[in-house]
Amino acid sequence: MPPIPSSPDAAPANDANGMQAARAVPRAAPPLWRVLAASGYGLWAWLGLALVMGRPDGRSGILVPLAAGLMLAGFGLVLALLPGRGATRDWYGWRPYHDSRPTRAALLAFATCLPMLGVAGLARGDNDFWATRLAGAALALCSLASLAYNHCDHRRRWLRPVPPFSSRFPARRLLFAGYAGGLCLWAITAAQGQQGSPFLGVPWLALLLGLVVVTWATEACGWRSLGRRRPERTAALRSARCLSVGLAYVVPALALMLAMGIAPPLLPAAMAAPSCLLGRWLEQRQFAVVRRNDIVR
Repeated sequence: MPPIPSSPDAAPANDANGMQAARAVPRAAPPLWRVLAASGYGLWAWLGLALVMGRPDGRSGILVPLAAGLMLAGFGLVLALLPGRGATRDWYGWRPYHDSRPTRAALLAFATCLPMLGVAGLARGDNDFWATRLAGAALALCSLASLAYNHCDHRRRWLRPVPPFSSRFPARRLLFAGYAGGLCLWAITAAQGQQGSPFLGVPWLALLLGLVVVTWATEACGWRSLGRRRPERTAALRSARCLSVGLAYVVPALALMLAMGIAPPLLPAAMAAPSCLLGRWLEQRQFAVVRRNDIVR
């Protein structure tokens, strides 16, 4: 494999190990497709839970979010299948042009598509059929399992020493997936103009607002923990940190509060989801830059 260029955000290290870790930052930092995939699985998880309760109604209320989640979750695979530079990219550790067998993480991601296809085939007008509810439950469980396993596998492959299982539990990743997936589901429902949908009501907006606060609080705790160990690096990224927090949490929170007071929430919903995904991507790169000495190549 050709050498990986160093990150433009990473400061030069003084020793050989530091230089090697700095070069590994772009690969260890979750690329944009991983952030998109987390939001896609979160969207599927919310949709599956809604189907368990017999909502939402109508085929379009099911098929359109399923297709959107598929595009988000499969974007990384499309990049890995592209010729040229795409041939050097991996998808959950699997490089289609070099490896004959997918990794377990990639197989689990493929398996999540099976209940998705089942939900798509069973979607009806009222979605109250028992098989539809069962397929929705399987979709939610498989999405959560794929999120958890891929997170643990990514940390196991890139961090040294390998974190203990207690610290590898993906609570922060699951929180973000629920938060970003909920915003995407809200934006899709608003774009469809489905009046009376539970994903446009004030309880749903309040739930997302609560997820904004909890997700921001957990990430802030993680950043403060890094700051106690590496104060110089976190201080150097203070301005970039403010930008990522504003995009990932402040803009969506303001959009949610604005949507509670206006009837057509299309504009706030269209602002919240892209801002959250971009801010999260920047935030994760900052975490990887600060922790670059823990990253192995």
